[in-house]
Amino acid sequence: MEFTHFNDEGRARMVDVSAKDQTLRTATATATVYLNAETYELVVQGKMKKGDVLAVAQVGGIMAAKRTFESIPMCHPVALTGADISFELDSGSHTIKILATTKCKSETGVEMEALSAVSTAALTVYDMCKAVQRDIVIGDIMLLKKSGGKSGDFVRQPAD
Repeated sequence: MEFTHFNDEGRARMVDVSAKDQTLRTATATATVYLNAETYELVVQGKMKKGDVLAVAQVGGIMAAKRTFESIPMCHPVALTGADISFELDSGSHTIKILATTKCKSETGVEMEALSAVSTAALTVYDMCKAVQRDIVIGDIMLLKKSGGKSGDFVRQPAD
């Protein structure tokens, strides 16, 4: 297997994607924020003192997707054609599942943009809620699916 992220000296480099075809590429990632019952209810009812937690997290996630290349050293700047964040609230487990889908027509994929989006949205939830709960847990950050590009499609299979 040839590693493309190293130069002739064995040092890290940004991969040259100029010879690749521009294709439609999509990626969906997820993260989960684990809250206690009190914090969860404050978020759901919109009573957190800092404001609407989910609205701010949505904007934060989209902003992060657009600027991923600035925080992940070897990522290419990608002109996103779409970025969306959604939330699945589970009152039984007091969790917020965050989903991000990113799209572009480019020579490189948008997996890192989707992963950055859910990570930043989750961190934004933490930031907005930390005054009432310090032991918030963020976890289960993963790529769920991607399409497009030379490597083809990927769909995460459910764990057994």
